[in-house]
Amino acid sequence: MTPVLIAVIVLGLLFDFLNGIHDSSNVVATMISSRAFSPPVALGVTALAEFSGPFIFGTAVAKTIGNGIVASQLISTQVILAALVSAILWNLLTWYLGFPSSSSHALIGGIIGSVVMAAGWQAIEIKGLEKVLIALFASPIIGFVFGYIIIKLVLILSWKATPHINGFFKRSQILTGISLALSHGANDAQKTMGVITLALVTSGYLNAFAVPRWVILLCASMIALGTAVGGWKLIRTLGGRIYKIRPVDGFASQLTSAVVILGNSLLGGPVSTTQVVSSAIMGVGAGERANKVRWGVAQEIAMAWLLTIPITALLAAGMFWVISWIIP
Repeated sequence: MTPVLIAVIVLGLLFDFLNGIHDSSNVVATMISSRAFSPPVALGVTALAEFSGPFIFGTAVAKTIGNGIVASQLISTQVILAALVSAILWNLLTWYLGFPSSSSHALIGGIIGSVVMAAGWQAIEIKGLEKVLIALFASPIIGFVFGYIIIKLVLILSWKATPHINGFFKRSQILTGISLALSHGANDAQKTMGVITLALVTSGYLNAFAVPRWVILLCASMIALGTAVGGWKLIRTLGGRIYKIRPVDGFASQLTSAVVILGNSLLGGPVSTTQVVSSAIMGVGAGERANKVRWGVAQEIAMAWLLTIPITALLAAGMFWVISWIIP
């Protein structure tokens, strides 16, 4: 392995770890805020499920990211290095600010910016990019609509229930929370697997795109470790600032998010867990009553979504120029 390839692998694993801190906090936010789990238990259970997800549900998303967006024969390992640096810098900034932006958007933006800067638009696989963008932008809308529908159905089915039903919704989050964590591990860890495997192909280490077992193991471990560390600022944003989460809200939003994310994972569509969970929470809240949701916070989150891809694309283009000057 060349020094540049080793740097890509190390930065890829760092991105995966930060993704665990940054995005997986979205997975545990509703569990903790609805008091279904204590924070240590929620983070521990989620970390184990995150680790297991990629081994259970395959590598369809990794193939989309690493083999469907760019023409590997037209780019260098330095291009991937620039994309990772820009995504990591954006993740660190938004984590510091407590802004639940999308690690997935950051990575895609970084890839687009560095590839176009290095090889032009001819190196972008337009059909593959369309698939990725459709998955990224349609999934939060689907999450909102599903959340709205699911909470309506849950309230209809339980309208005569006593307050004791809150115990049922808390216990049910064992199933929905683990399902959400499995789906997140199956989707987000695979993005890093795809990037690292792409680097292995462009460097000549691999002859064809196939995710090695050791890459799956390392990426699954790093996202699980990041989850165990937890992102408390983001937990507070998603768990309390949008509206006060009750057990029924936690149950409905987790079920919605798990269905949307897992469905996309099986189809090879990369999605943003931050977007899906946030939109599911808002959909559930709006399904109860529209004024329950603090829409000002939702606007802040939407602004972060809109800014991420263009900012990281520009940042990655600049990073590639710097890296290509340092490493010809």
